[in-house]
Amino acid sequence: MSVYNPMDSDFAFTLGIEEEYQIIDPDTRELRSYITQILEPGRTILREQIKPEMHQSIVEVGTKPCRTITEARAEITHLRGTIAGLAARHGLKIAAAGTHPFSSWMTQEITQHERYDAMVGEMQDAALQLLIFGMHCHIGMPSNETSIELMNVARYICPHLLALSTSSPFWMGRNTGFKSYRSVVFSGFPRTGTPPSFNSAGEFERYIQLLINTGCIDNGKKIWWDLRPHPFFGTLEFRVCDIATRVEECLALAAVMQALIVKFYIMFEENTTFRVYRRALINENKWRAQRWGLETKMIDFGKRTEVETKALVHEIVKLVDDVVDMLGSRKEVEYLLKIAEGGSSADRQLHIFAETNDLRAVVDNLVAETMEGVELLTPQG
Repeated sequence: MSVYNPMDSDFAFTLGIEEEYQIIDPDTRELRSYITQILEPGRTILREQIKPEMHQSIVEVGTKPCRTITEARAEITHLRGTIAGLAARHGLKIAAAGTHPFSSWMTQEITQHERYDAMVGEMQDAALQLLIFGMHCHIGMPSNETSIELMNVARYICPHLLALSTSSPFWMGRNTGFKSYRSVVFSGFPRTGTPPSFNSAGEFERYIQLLINTGCIDNGKKIWWDLRPHPFFGTLEFRVCDIATRVEECLALAAVMQALIVKFYIMFEENTTFRVYRRALINENKWRAQRWGLETKMIDFGKRTEVETKALVHEIVKLVDDVVDMLGSRKEVEYLLKIAEGGSSADRQLHIFAETNDLRAVVDNLVAETMEGVELLTPQG
């Protein structure tokens, strides 16, 4: 199988992006529990590409499988434009950020569904507090065995991706001191965070079956690691990122995930690869990423030293330099350097709050940035 041309019929490493948007009342700037009203007309237009979430103020969308980042760009801009158009019918807006700056989880309406009822029944307030918004990226896999091999290696890069995506510095009206407070909230769930490494797909499958047999889970979707083999889609799913506020940030992150996986796969084919690091070591970098984002140092465990996170972004871009042209994603991947230079969404939110002392101004800017480069689409009917 060739990995060099995404347009080949046997190209395995397709790309799919899921985003979770906030539904915003433009008068109060608070979250509005309104997904039920948006969902029915949304399904007429987007079919299975729109989904409810547990909280009524969250709307989730997903692209179709894309071969290239160009296809993903068309999908994401269409989805954002369509959801914004559906919200506008009701005088509402959407925003992309990992947390809402001041709305409370205690006032949110819950979607009536047996899955969510069961989740709240098991996890109580840990589930009700899950008023967070992420971006998930699926990379198609040629086999289950390859998925495990690539997950073992790609775990190392998850903290770096989180630092680039941070968009959740506020929680219930407070500056949390974290660039990704979403990561803190989600850590209250079981089976989250950095995945362990596995020796084979068989070992991973036995682990899942053990959890099922002992009543811990009913299927593999309740494994919520930062990176996981998806139990049904045949993909390796990156789940570590806060939702990216700007479309360009979303596409840069998705593009580098695809490029990294292709790069690691080629290294495997050439009998070279990265080291597989222990989860405890990777967690040290994740802590730094969620706390300080790009404004910190991470540990290079190969060199056994600290390195500026922004310098590591340059290293990541350099690492995939020999695959981005074959994937058609050089422009998108190199946008990571602009993020490293200019800061993440979390940095911009904190800057606006420092200037205005007004979290409503933060929300207004999030709404505007969410629609940068996106045409508002007015659904018919």
